[in-house]
Amino acid sequence: MAEKKTTAAKKTPAKKEEKKKEEKKIRNAWLKYTEAQKKEAFDVSEGYKKFISHCKTERECVDEVVRQAQAAGYKDLFSVKKVKPGDKLYAVNMGKAVVLFVAGERPLEDGMKILGAHIDSPRIDIKQIPLYEEAEMAFLDTHYYGGIKKYQWVTLPLAIHGVFVKKDGTKVNVSVGEKENDPVVGISDLLVHLSADQMKKTASKVVEGEDLNVNVGSIPLKDEEKEAVKKNVLDILKEQYGVEEDDFISAELEVVPAGAARDYGLDRSMVYGYGQDDRVCAYTSMLALFALEKIDRTAVCILVDKEEVGSIGATGMHSKFFENVVAELMDRMGDYSELKLRRALANSVMLSSDVSAAFDPNYPGVNEKKNTAYFAHGLVFNKYTGSRGKSGCNDANAEFMAAIRAALEKHGVTFQTSELGKVDQGGGGTIAYIMAQYNMQVIDSGVPVLNMHAPWEITSKADVYEAKRGYEAFLKEM
Repeated sequence: MAEKKTTAAKKTPAKKEEKKKEEKKIRNAWLKYTEAQKKEAFDVSEGYKKFISHCKTERECVDEVVRQAQAAGYKDLFSVKKVKPGDKLYAVNMGKAVVLFVAGERPLEDGMKILGAHIDSPRIDIKQIPLYEEAEMAFLDTHYYGGIKKYQWVTLPLAIHGVFVKKDGTKVNVSVGEKENDPVVGISDLLVHLSADQMKKTASKVVEGEDLNVNVGSIPLKDEEKEAVKKNVLDILKEQYGVEEDDFISAELEVVPAGAARDYGLDRSMVYGYGQDDRVCAYTSMLALFALEKIDRTAVCILVDKEEVGSIGATGMHSKFFENVVAELMDRMGDYSELKLRRALANSVMLSSDVSAAFDPNYPGVNEKKNTAYFAHGLVFNKYTGSRGKSGCNDANAEFMAAIRAALEKHGVTFQTSELGKVDQGGGGTIAYIMAQYNMQVIDSGVPVLNMHAPWEITSKADVYEAKRGYEAFLKEM
């Protein structure tokens, strides 16, 4: 009997290894989940839906991230004088970007483990001198932000989010169109009965950028001979927000789709919502960092602005803000030098967490099927992005990819690899190449998205869940 037990015991590891191999062959994550894991995946997406429903601008994202960080015990880096291992810290850049840290046991010059995502999304911005009247209707003139198909933004219920800043520095937050009893605004389209000439235009010209004028009112103010509708709108703004027409000059107002994120599909397996590029990676990166209690090398979550327009400006990844904040952190650890700062950056590893294009069976011709991302196949890795001959890409090293594979497989994370469409079909970029300039190891990773850059985007709850798990594995193992 003893011999039989020994034989059975010897077979157990082999059976476990065989089971792991069989699980690896199953690409659809839903087929791997226990009921408990499936519930957890759905629970993660409930929090995610609330996040993207309430955070439709980069400022709103930063406010919510800071709120959750403070609830999790994080402190403002600039409010502390000394930092020790295990400390949880955050730093905000102009209200539109934020960096979170969990201080590690090892010196900062040994490098950091970084998750980086962006919190700006394609939208329509209000111009500095926007309000005008035409044919007894009031409009706001706009300038679209990021890569959009302009025709997708007409005939939709739209909301206005943002801030007025008065000359005395007073900030007035604006959010119109989200509450059940709020009015919405919108952009009209030409009726089909009169669109014979319009329908002959190419898709890029069927709606022009200068025609994305937002209708905000049609009631004239009594006893006013000129621009009576415009004046009525100004009266409403004065009454509700205390702002004047000149205050538009120092305002940041964004027009976004009105309404909350929702479950998508009869099986509720997907999330339908605005701004998932790239708030899906921002949210899961934040959760992964919050899950840490202590870490060997300092863990970081960077959430930046302006990626959709080239990562420029003071709040984009090209800014020196992150480098400066790392210097401040090192100083508070009592070990700052310029050389050690350079070593800290060069010795770091990073997942540039941005979304990838999900395979769409309605448009299969733009993808090479072996090298594309599929819904519910997990976290996506793009070894390189860019366009055409890898122009503008960050081409990650094979050694780095191998180390990541090992980390993910150790934690049972479902993942896949992808390219952004066929070689000459198009392309895109992320913040990866910017951080790689520090000589750190960087690779693109993220969640597959349908309808990317459209007003309403779609993700799989399984992929959202695997992104969170994958980012946790990266922080634990790398």
